[in-house]
Amino acid sequence: MKDTELFDWLTQEAFRADIDRLTQHTVATEITNLEESYVCDSPQDAFDWAELLLAGSLLARSDMREHQEAALRIATAAVTLDTTPDVRDAGAILFEKLSNHRSVELAQERGRIEPDLDGRLGVSMRLEASRRYFDDSIFLESSGKRISVNDFQRDLWNGASSGASWLSASAPTASGKTFLVLQWLLDHLRTNETRVAVYLAPTRALVSEIELNLKELCRSGTGIEISSLPLPDAYFSAVAGDKKAVFVFTQERLHLLANLLGDQLKVDLLVVDEAHKIGDHQRGVILQDAVERVSRENSAMQVVFVSPSTQNPEELLEDAPEGVQKSSVDSDMPTVLQNVILAEQAPRKPKDWNLDLVRGDSVIRLGTLKLASKPAGLKKRLAFIAAAAGESGGTLIYCNGAAEAEDVALLISQLEGSAKTQDQELLDLADLARKGVHRNYQLAPLVEHGVAFHYGNMPSLIRTEIERLFRIGKIRFLACTSTLIEGVNLSCRTIVVRGPRKGRGNPMEPHDFWNLAGRAGRWGNEFQGNVICIDPHDERAWPIGVPKRSRYPIKRETDAVLALSDDLAVYLESRNAETLKELQQGEEFEQVGAYLLNTYIRLGSLSQAPFAKRHPEGSLEKLDKSLESIARSITITKDVLVKHPGVSAVGLQRLLDIFRAYEGNVENLLLAPSESVDAYDRYVTVMQKINDNLYPVFLPDGLIPLHALIVVEWLKGFSLSTIIRKRIEYQERQGRPFRLPVLIRETMNIVEETARFKAPKYISAYVDVLRLFLVESGRDDLIDEDFDIGVALEFGVSSTTLLSLMELGLSRMSAVALYEKIARDDLDRDGCLSWINEHSPNFAGMDLPNLIVRETLAITELSGSDDSLQVSE
Repeated sequence: MKDTELFDWLTQEAFRADIDRLTQHTVATEITNLEESYVCDSPQDAFDWAELLLAGSLLARSDMREHQEAALRIATAAVTLDTTPDVRDAGAILFEKLSNHRSVELAQERGRIEPDLDGRLGVSMRLEASRRYFDDSIFLESSGKRISVNDFQRDLWNGASSGASWLSASAPTASGKTFLVLQWLLDHLRTNETRVAVYLAPTRALVSEIELNLKELCRSGTGIEISSLPLPDAYFSAVAGDKKAVFVFTQERLHLLANLLGDQLKVDLLVVDEAHKIGDHQRGVILQDAVERVSRENSAMQVVFVSPSTQNPEELLEDAPEGVQKSSVDSDMPTVLQNVILAEQAPRKPKDWNLDLVRGDSVIRLGTLKLASKPAGLKKRLAFIAAAAGESGGTLIYCNGAAEAEDVALLISQLEGSAKTQDQELLDLADLARKGVHRNYQLAPLVEHGVAFHYGNMPSLIRTEIERLFRIGKIRFLACTSTLIEGVNLSCRTIVVRGPRKGRGNPMEPHDFWNLAGRAGRWGNEFQGNVICIDPHDERAWPIGVPKRSRYPIKRETDAVLALSDDLAVYLESRNAETLKELQQGEEFEQVGAYLLNTYIRLGSLSQAPFAKRHPEGSLEKLDKSLESIARSITITKDVLVKHPGVSAVGLQRLLDIFRAYEGNVENLLLAPSESVDAYDRYVTVMQKINDNLYPVFLPDGLIPLHALIVVEWLKGFSLSTIIRKRIEYQERQGRPFRLPVLIRETMNIVEETARFKAPKYISAYVDVLRLFLVESGRDDLIDEDFDIGVALEFGVSSTTLLSLMELGLSRMSAVALYEKIARDDLDRDGCLSWINEHSPNFAGMDLPNLIVRETLAITELSGSDDSLQVSE
């Protein structure tokens, strides 16, 4: 009998019933308020552990997910159920055979296994354990220490260290990708000639998280500077040899630094996290352009792509420079169990919900969940089921939008019925929510009862504190949105979901669902996680049913649009239309069209581009003809086109032509400093010109005044609470009714989407085209060389002091709160550090929230040594 036949026989015939019962028992014990369950009274006596553990040790040798998952279930049950110490020790050894050392450490932390496991083994088992230790660990050259790893982590480390210039690695969400990459990145910097590394993350939330992780790993002196601000000084310091540098950026921030440095930017090592986002409809083109841009400046640059559970990680290596060594690492092996549970109401009993565990193509009954109240309405179903099943805490509730998350969290807080907390950390978060957002912000009273909500537009300091308190169990229920499938590494015990959507009305794709499911039972934090899917047979909630396990197909957004070559050619030829209003219907064509036109102007033909080998020659020739006629009318310089990925050269040229035809005072085309009395009027005018000539981005036109006002207030360094308060005062002066929760969310959204994304992208393009016009008109005296509008809008600063506070490592919320207490606006980094050291004894009298004081003192202590500079968004 072949090994695969043996493994199939073990899982599908010999031990199928035993593994089903074992699974049934281990999952049911995780769920609270479960009645009529199928939990056996004595797990020790109900199973033949010797045979099960033997089967598990055989299955651990397989390289197929189904077999390894069965072995993992046996090990998990042996360690977590009410078994004898000998069985638990055997379960721990099985974990180690699966290269799952973190689960053994977790078992020891929770007292499931006594310390000194090796000391209880016989001689031959100790020898085998020693061999496994060396096989399943890696050596850190910089520290002389070894760290335990799983098979995927070992392969990733070896691949990144093997000399391959371009590496693409993919594994399930809970496999320890980020931890390993950060360890390798710092070890590589400390032991190699690499001086400048860039870590690309898709969201600001993930930028903050990666930055914090690097801070923890860099506590000892390393001569490595860590920065998430695109400031040239840190780069030049690294190049000069003073320190090495790691820049933690979004793709937009990498472009900002490249714009500031031009052809001086040379990146030695690029890590692209969540690399499958290269297929994102809105920002995938910007990511692809960022990778290509830094690669052009240094063809010897090492690149590491990391993505969760992708079908084809090698696809990301297709555009590597000629002659570069390439390698891919692909794993689908489980490190922790994710259990998909179906929840359906029992007939005629709205408070009784039958729970069934999905096991392959069948289900296993777990029992009946008893709810405290009848769940009238979809939000109450989410809230009541989450509160009942996840009473022990660590429960995430996936909501389709920020408003739903707030409503569901409110419902859960009432069901919990707990008294107001006396925990100081929860009280401090509530205080920050009231002072940093609004005194009636719904988050504050919820946090005081151990419940919270979480969405991407929240201020980073509040969001990260929610995540921290959830991780340590002080926040027990967290209603969240799609932020959690955008890369935030937040784990939980249970996820409750019904009809998940990604974006407005778009059913979640199977690969996104399983990326979300990977947050349940994060490796090293839990042995297993549960994903409870409500109303699984409701086609309105689940159009294709509860998704089966699936992996991301990597396809660049540029390739997806290029495949529609005829439609794209029509779009390019119609881009010169007199009106731009209809263009908002084809944003993906606008992004890719801009990329292709810039590529054509730079290379002379699309056939010379790296992507050409993936597309029919005839299609590229047709596009070349369309682009040739367009390019003849473009006089915008190549350096300006390169600085603005995703912005059409046609629109930029139209702006330049408008400037050339302008008959008024040329100074009327300029932006005004945010502190100027005419700043608001100037931004209204500029946004309207962008809509009319560049691209219809600030829509509808009637809301331009509101967007302009918030952008100006953002640039002035106003706090979010001040911006919200001013909006409320305006609404009240105008006698306009408003709903406070809606106004708060809308304001956060405008800050995030307009002030921090659309405005930097398009207003900086406007400014660069205007600079071209001013130079050719002989009015370069009007150019402000010391102010970069893109950086100012990205971080919401207009003064040296405010930017320096953020350079120290403070979140914008803390930096703004301190800036309100500082008289001078020209302090550099050292000046801000001196001010903090001088005035920190008086912080208590300044009415600063405790969380802001805590962050400030922590950053000051860290910045007091020269080990590492930490920078936050």
